[in-house]
Amino acid sequence: MMADNIQTLTVGPLEVNCYLVGCDAHKVCAVFDPGDEAGRILDAASARGWAITHIINTHGHADHTGASGKIIKATGATLGIHRADAPMLTHPDMADMAAYLGLAPSPPPDTLYEDGQEIRICEHLAFKVIATPGHSPGGACFVFDDAVITGDTLFRFSIGRSDLPGGDQAALLRSIREKLMTLPDDTVVYPGHGEPSTIGEEREMNPFVRGVMR
Repeated sequence: MMADNIQTLTVGPLEVNCYLVGCDAHKVCAVFDPGDEAGRILDAASARGWAITHIINTHGHADHTGASGKIIKATGATLGIHRADAPMLTHPDMADMAAYLGLAPSPPPDTLYEDGQEIRICEHLAFKVIATPGHSPGGACFVFDDAVITGDTLFRFSIGRSDLPGGDQAALLRSIREKLMTLPDDTVVYPGHGEPSTIGEEREMNPFVRGVMR
């Protein structure tokens, strides 16, 4: 996967990284974590000539899901999330969080993902689901070629919160150690907030990761 097939849009009041990952040969893309600004996301896909066929949530928190409904209405895309976070999408607490942030609540998912599952967007574009609970019960990362979309599990030189309902710091650190730090060092990390990194950089420079790897 070439870097120019990944487009990052930072959206919404909490500055969520929304990723469009597309295939120029088949003119399709997946949108990860459309937290807000549906029109901007739709325009970005249109500018590349990509049809949005999949919306993929790394987890169910409202700041990552606020534009899903509008994009589904505009494109007919399917919405997927790990099975353990599916109830969160339509939970009253997330509706309250969405309202507080000025966002729309998420519709229910069409597809429930499992650890190790492959999500195929087209002949040349597929993602492997890696369950990484800790930030939320059904937090997941998505690996493709030499990159991984980590949501709020792993950030550049930091990790996700575990003090929200359903969070578990021990599980989060175990997910990072057992699921992410087994990836090659040159794997590019695309986090849910902030700048990209690599697995090698995180192994060497992230104080939370260094602590669990000792």
